[in-house]
Amino acid sequence: MENLQQLTSTLSWLIPVIAILALWDTAWKAVGMWKSARNNELAWFICIAIFNTIGILPILYIFLSKRKSAEKQD
Repeated sequence: MENLQQLTSTLSWLIPVIAILALWDTAWKAVGMWKSARNNELAWFICIAIFNTIGILPILYIFLSKRKSAEKQD
């Protein structure tokens, strides 16, 4: 019975954390995929679509593409 209570208490905080991480990842993934598609960068689009990195890969792409486009404008 004690194990069931322990599992319940663990799940009570774990489920919201997973839901928040899923929303975080989905938002960054959508922005990253949108920007890579607009920039005709198929490799980035595929990588962002396939790998679930909790938003790290899309964030990396967004910041690298900003730096790259800023250099082109100079």
